[in-house]
Amino acid sequence: MNLGPMDLLKRESPEVGARFAELIQAQGKAKGLDAKTRELVMVALLAAHRNLRGVKIHAQRAVKEGATREEVVGAVVMNLHISGLTSVNDSLPVALEGVELETAKK
Repeated sequence: MNLGPMDLLKRESPEVGARFAELIQAQGKAKGLDAKTRELVMVALLAAHRNLRGVKIHAQRAVKEGATREEVVGAVVMNLHISGLTSVNDSLPVALEGVELETAKK
């Protein structure tokens, strides 16, 4: 069985998983950022935390919302002076993989 992290959380801790999903939905509806910008921010934040699965997923979503390859790269590279070279080196290949996967769908 190969569950994603959210599915595993929902299975193992249904109430916490449900509440966490509600938080994510509420954040997605928050005013102030358009969908593309929100996804690029997520790419940058997840790269800073070296959450590679999340970087890939949100890079795909960013492209789906209209972001360019250069914008996704920029979101990852913004971390260089904050998180260091390792975060950028780890995150950039998976971000580009996400970009390529979403671009191939078009």
